[in-house]
Order: sequence, then C-alpha cells, then structure tokens
Amino acid sequence: MLTIKDLDEIEKLIDKKLDTKLAFLPSKDEFYKMMDELMGEIRTVREEMAMMNNRSKDFFDRLENHEGRIKDLEKQTGLIP
Repeated sequence: MLTIKDLDEIEKLIDKKLDTKLAFLPSKDEFYKMMDELMGEIRTVREEMAMMNNRSKDFFDRLENHEGRIKDLEKQTGLIP
C-alpha cells in the first residue's frame, strides 16, 4: 500500500517530468505571435493567388484572341484549307 510520502514523491516526479516536457512548448503570447505572423503570410499568399488568377485569365483571353486572329490570317493567305 502507498503511503502519503510515496504519493508526494510520485507527485514530485510527475511535476518534474511535466515541467521538462512543457519547457519546449511556447507561451501563450509566443503562440499568438506565431499565429499572427502565420495568418499574415496566409493572407498575403491568398491575395497573390487572386492576383495571379486574374492575370492568368487575362493571359488566356489574349491567347485565344491571338489564336483566332492567326487562323483568320492563315485562311486569308491560303496556308490552311
């Protein structure tokens, strides 16, 4: 049977182990700071993606326009039947 002294020793060992493991975790302030930085980066990436999507749409629209014009020129010059 465990005595009060044994239970106190077990508690001390557990506290020591927890303190050792918890020492590697960030504090609440450090965690929130990291999350703020991460969310800022995510926001930037999303904005850049939206901008790139608009640019790629414009690029493909221009490409389709050029392809149509080239086909018309090829027909006019007799390069394609």
